[in-house]
Amino acid sequence: MASWSVFAAEAPELAARVRAAFDANKHKTLATLRRGGAPRISGTETIFAGDDVWLGSMLHARKAQDLLRDPRYALHSATIDPGSDPAGWPGEAKVSGRVEAVTDPDRFRSVVGPDGDPTGMHLFRCDLAEVVHTGLNDQADKMIILFWRPGEAVRLFER
Repeated sequence: MASWSVFAAEAPELAARVRAAFDANKHKTLATLRRGGAPRISGTETIFAGDDVWLGSMLHARKAQDLLRDPRYALHSATIDPGSDPAGWPGEAKVSGRVEAVTDPDRFRSVVGPDGDPTGMHLFRCDLAEVVHTGLNDQADKMIILFWRPGEAVRLFER
C-alpha cells in the first residue's frame, strides 16, 4: 500500500490525470463491503490534504460502519460523458486499497479544519493498492487505460 504522495512521486503524470478526474466533480462513488460480503455503493466526497486522500462520512453511516469493520474500499471519480468534446474530457479514475480510521483530534483537525469534531463524523485516510485512469488517445478513437500498483511501473493498455 502507498500514500497519495508515494504514488505521485512514483507516477507523477498519472497522478495529475487521476487528480484532475477526481477534482472535476464534487461527488464520487465509494464501494465498501457489507457484513455479509456483498458490495455497497455510496456517494461520497474526497479531500486531498497533506500526503493523502481522505474520505469523510456522517457519524454511523452504513459506509462508515462497513469501513470500520472491513477497511477495503474502491473509489471512483464522477462519471462524465465525453460528449462532443472528448479532448476536454478528464477521463475517469479509480483507486482502491484500505482505509485507516482517524480519531486523534489533532490529526483529524489538521485535515478537516480547526472546528472539526471527531465525535461528530468519521474520517478515513486512504492507502492505495491500485490506481487506474481511463481516458482516450489523442485521436479519441481508442481507450487508454493507465494502471499503477506500488513499486511497479505504470502499465498502459489500449483498446
